[in-house]
Amino acid sequence: MKIRVGDNVVVQTGKDRGKSGIISKIYLAQQKVLVEGINSKTKHVKGRDGVPGDRTEIFVPIHVSNVSVVDPKTGGPTRVGYLVDSNGVKTRIAKKSGQAITKAVAKKEAPKKEAKKKAVKKIKA
Repeated sequence: MKIRVGDNVVVQTGKDRGKSGIISKIYLAQQKVLVEGINSKTKHVKGRDGVPGDRTEIFVPIHVSNVSVVDPKTGGPTRVGYLVDSNGVKTRIAKKSGQAITKAVAKKEAPKKEAKKKAVKKIKA
């Protein structure tokens, strides 16, 4: 797939046609992408143990063939191509305008919390 996490894409087909968003996750085996704010579904959660039931909005992955990368120059949909420099550096370019597509934005990971060591009390018998 020529699409990466952090790319700005526009939906080509379906109920969200014409809407754009940023890719947050890619499912390679299913060839689907999760786009922020696109393809929402309502999930009904049954109430349990005194907690009332609820309806929540979830976002479902969409097939990669139904989205196109947004051209950085025109703002419209475009296909992705590659250009190899004389130095051997491979860059992604938009087919319509020929401009380079910026690198995907890396997700900021939460800092890992250090595991607290539990104090073990020894009981003398």
